[in-house]
Amino acid sequence: MKSWVEISAARLVGNLQVLVEAAGADVAVLPVVKADAYGHGAELCAPVLARAGVEWLGVADALEGLAVRRALSAAGIAVAEQPRVLVMCGPLGEDDAVLEHGLTPVIWTREQVERLGAAARRRGAGLVRVHLEVDSGMTRQGAAVEGVAALLCLMKENGLVVDGVMTHFASAEFAGSEQTRAQRERFAAAVRVVAEAGVRPEWVHAGNSSTIDNDAAEDSLCWLWELAASVGARAMARPGIALYGYCLPIEGEGRALVRERLRPVMTWKTRVMDVREVRAGDAVGYNATFVANEPMRLALLPIGYSDGLRRELSSTNGRAGGWVMVRGQRAAIVGRVSMNLTVVDVSGIDGVSVDDEVAVLGDGVTADDHARVAGTISYEILCGVRAERRVLV
Repeated sequence: MKSWVEISAARLVGNLQVLVEAAGADVAVLPVVKADAYGHGAELCAPVLARAGVEWLGVADALEGLAVRRALSAAGIAVAEQPRVLVMCGPLGEDDAVLEHGLTPVIWTREQVERLGAAARRRGAGLVRVHLEVDSGMTRQGAAVEGVAALLCLMKENGLVVDGVMTHFASAEFAGSEQTRAQRERFAAAVRVVAEAGVRPEWVHAGNSSTIDNDAAEDSLCWLWELAASVGARAMARPGIALYGYCLPIEGEGRALVRERLRPVMTWKTRVMDVREVRAGDAVGYNATFVANEPMRLALLPIGYSDGLRRELSSTNGRAGGWVMVRGQRAAIVGRVSMNLTVVDVSGIDGVSVDDEVAVLGDGVTADDHARVAGTISYEILCGVRAERRVLV
C-alpha cells in the first residue's frame, strides 16, 4: 500500500462540539459530508456524526445520499434513528432514488417540482418534504425572490411540502460584508413571502463554516434565529470544512470564533521506499530544476500528483516548495513532484530508512500549508487526496 488516510473520530466529534457551541442553543447544526466528506470518507464520518446526535447530514446528490444511508445502516444505526439527509445540489434525474431512500431534496426550479411530483404520484409516495432554496445574491442555484410565490403554488399542486427554506452566502468569511447584508435582506424577504402564502416550514437555514466562525456583531447568527422564529421555524447552519479542522481566515474587522480551536481530522501517510546519498552538482527530478549544492541524503516516496500531491509543491534552487513530516521533522520536497514519485530531503533527520512512515498531511503539515504553497484553498487539497485506503482511528 503506497499511501493511506487515517481519520480521527475524536477530532471530528471535537470539531462538531466546537461548532455546536459557537452556533448557540437556538441554531441547529447540519454537518456537510458531500464530496466524500471533503475527501475524508463519508462512510467513516457519517456514522461518527450520527452517533454524536446530529439531526441532519448534507450531501451533494442522491448517489452520495444513498452511500451515506448504506454506511449508517452498515454501522448498525437503524433507519428510524438515522439523521435526515439533505440533497443540497438538487435532484438531477434522481427523483425515484430520492423518494426510495427517504432523502430530502433541495429544489428551486419549475422542472424540479414537476419531475419530483410526477415521480411521487407514480410511486404513490403521497406528500413529499422538500427544502426550497432562495437565490439571495450568489447567482448559483436557488429561486429568485420574485418567483417564490409562484413556485410555492406549483409545489402545492404537485404534493410537495416545504419542510425548509434556505440560502447560501457568497462572502461569509468577510466581516461586515455588504454582499452578505444584502443577501440576508433578500432571504428575509423570501421567507416573508413563504409565510404570507400560509406555508409553515419547520426549518430556515443559511450559513457555512465561516458564518459560524465570523464573530463580527453584524454577522451574528442571532439574525437567523430571529428570522426562523418569526415564522415559527427552527434555525439551522450548515458547516462543512470546519468539521474537518479547517476554516477560511476571517477578513476585515472581525474575529474568528472557532478557527483556532479546530483540529485537522485527516492524516495522510505513506512510507519511504528508498534512501540515497547524492553529491554536490547532482540534479534531482525532471528537467534538473533542482541541483544539489552540497552532499545530501534524499528519501523517495511512492506518491505524486496522481495521488493528489499537488505539482505546485515542487521546488527549485530558487524557490522553496512543500514539505512532509518524517520522524516528526520537516523534510522538504526536492525538485519536481512526479506523477507517482516524490523526493524529499532527509539530510538533517537521523536514521531515516526504508519503510519509515511519512505524514504527507497531518500535524506539522496541514492542508492550509499545502494550499498556501500551491496557491489554492484547503478544500481543494483535501478533496484531491486519492489514498488507497481510509481508516477510522
